[in-house]
Amino acid sequence: MSDRVGTRVTEVPWGRRLAESVRREADAVGRAARAAVGGPGRERDLVVQSLKAAGAALLAWSVAGLWLGDPMALMAPWVALVLVQATVYGSLRQAAQQWTAICAGTLLASAAQAVTGDTLGALALSLPVLMLLANWHRFGDQGIYAATTAVFTIASGAVSASAVGHRVGQAALGAVIGIAVNALVLPSVHLRDVRENLGALIRETGETLDAVAAGLREDDWDAATATEWSQAAARLERRREGLHSARGWSRESLRLTSGPLRALHRTPLDVPPESEDARWGRVTDHVAALTRTLAVAADGDRTPAPPEAAALRTYARLLELLGDECRTEAERFLAAGVRGGEGVRDPVELEELRHRLQDSLREDAMRGAAHTTVLGTLLLQAENLWAEILPAARQADRSR
Repeated sequence: MSDRVGTRVTEVPWGRRLAESVRREADAVGRAARAAVGGPGRERDLVVQSLKAAGAALLAWSVAGLWLGDPMALMAPWVALVLVQATVYGSLRQAAQQWTAICAGTLLASAAQAVTGDTLGALALSLPVLMLLANWHRFGDQGIYAATTAVFTIASGAVSASAVGHRVGQAALGAVIGIAVNALVLPSVHLRDVRENLGALIRETGETLDAVAAGLREDDWDAATATEWSQAAARLERRREGLHSARGWSRESLRLTSGPLRALHRTPLDVPPESEDARWGRVTDHVAALTRTLAVAADGDRTPAPPEAAALRTYARLLELLGDECRTEAERFLAAGVRGGEGVRDPVELEELRHRLQDSLREDAMRGAAHTTVLGTLLLQAENLWAEILPAARQADRSR
């Protein structure tokens, strides 16, 4: 037990914490900037999308304010700015929602101003209705623009029929310009996100298997170590959710744009098939089950006991081989999108390890169910991992 007498807890000054936080943010910004300059990737896509949005707003202001001389020119760049979305289809969908919301806000605000003849009264009459309308699912996340447009309309005092027509017309002009810029100037294609997320999932799966193998080989793992492995498996599940989200963005980014993009050869439109998502999703499930089994074995209050050290070292080598294959396949996915799983560096060793574990399982069966339960479950998960990570090699083994 440690002696706490005379111990003083020194609190880090808030100024130092603030400086450290600023430093970390600056480092993150620097890494993002270097990544954007270094090559294609998420960071460069964000830069391009931001510049497109700014360009669309400037173009809308030039057309509405300078060329047409419209007194309501503010609406056009405002709408154009927010409609340069992550996908062309998303821009079209949100343009319809936002323009409808702006029309509703303009019309209701103008009617409220005409009825009450007072700014406060018009706001009190129109805003509650518009905020309720903003929650209508048909508006998506664009419903709030009905209320903000009402505030602008009433605050400006321009509620005549001409002013309403100008405001609605400028919103339509901004929507057209925003959609056109998003569709014609480097339209976003999120196929790279799918490939990067899938490659990262495969790579991190290999790293998790390596971490488990290292702990089992050294024979110094305990309940705390098993908890760390379980947390690593949970991170794989979060990565899997990110892959699912990227897949959705990928499908949406190709709606309405895949034909023109293929004709222009602007970007390769190949993407890993969704069957790969399911395949590696099953792998993460098996890894999670494996770590849960080890956590149970490490719990001294549970009946199942961990296998002998020799069997665990054999199992560690098996996991190490599977982890190596995960890293190799991740590199293939990220480099050229070629699916792996056709072979293993040393299939003979892999098969020998499996037979040795089966022999250990038979020996444990004679010593009691406590040891057999854990080793049998671990061997089952290893078989499942082998079948998913190396499907071609597993089928060849069954045919012999």
